[in-house]
Amino acid sequence: MRPLPCRPLVVPVLPVLLCALVALGVPGTAAADERDGSDGHGGGSTSAKVARLYGEAQSATFRYEVGRRAAGVQRARVKHLDRLLAEERYAVAVLREDLGRMAAAQYRSGGGLPLTARLLLADNPDELLRGRRVVGQADLAVTNTVARTQRAAARLATAQRSATRARGVLDRREARLARLKRDIEAKLESARWTLQQEADASAAAGRCRGAVRLAQPESSATRAWVPPVETYELSAGFDSAGARWAARHTGQDFAVGIGAPVRSVGAGRVVRVGCGGGFGMEVVVRHEDGYYTQYAHLASVAVDQGERVRTGQWVGQAGTTGNSTGPHLHFETRLTPDLGSGVDPVAWLAERGVGL
Repeated sequence: MRPLPCRPLVVPVLPVLLCALVALGVPGTAAADERDGSDGHGGGSTSAKVARLYGEAQSATFRYEVGRRAAGVQRARVKHLDRLLAEERYAVAVLREDLGRMAAAQYRSGGGLPLTARLLLADNPDELLRGRRVVGQADLAVTNTVARTQRAAARLATAQRSATRARGVLDRREARLARLKRDIEAKLESARWTLQQEADASAAAGRCRGAVRLAQPESSATRAWVPPVETYELSAGFDSAGARWAARHTGQDFAVGIGAPVRSVGAGRVVRVGCGGGFGMEVVVRHEDGYYTQYAHLASVAVDQGERVRTGQWVGQAGTTGNSTGPHLHFETRLTPDLGSGVDPVAWLAERGVGL
């Protein structure tokens, strides 16, 4: 199904240029202890690696976007200074032409003779003196204007050189951040498919590897309900038809990458952790209002059956196990823990203040 409009990850634009001139090192993410949840099959280690790389990729993307915007602002500033400098230089050239014309006019009117000789030869010496004063004042005014314009041009040239150097620094930093972002994404992509292969093996055997204990995000006490994933595109919706389903679609799909953290939409207790069948790896949570939510086609599970979970707690990582045509989270809201009792997840979340 054609994806619906996505809910973008909002990246704040920093108001000052210096915020972009930060060290290149990616801030340390809360990496999980890779020994936790490991069952000897490497599942815990791969899951923790994917979760860590997800955090690093988000940080690198944020920093790259900040640097890219800062470099764009600096390029615009250099372009603006280029235009101002061209205008000042043009003004200097025009004023120099004016001085040249004034000098030529003075020469043609006898300006090459000494003033005493010109007074003796003039029919009206007073008028000549007045004209001489006017020309002198105009000459001085133009000379002063040329000097001011030249000083302004010199200042602009200095500012232009400084801005160009700053632009060069930002361009190089942007290129380094882009390389860092690509490297992390390449590592993440490789780790994702390793994780998926391990998940496929577990799903085929119908046996879960056990909860992979990942470093959990800090809890938010201000929100009782949240979306099941943080950034996503909505794909197949509830009750939609398609050849992939025996009847109609029983949940809402969220298009996300393999390994993307999947979180419980609200507080509750885990009533099922499954690893086989059409849903692949799945978690079902019973919430305090009596409703159930299902998280399916996972690549790893981060909780055990019977465990209490809080709002926003990671219950697993997205994948493409079971009857799935690509990486996504299949999310259901149900009246019972079993298939066939589903209600529209989008409307159900909307009633709880969560818009998708």
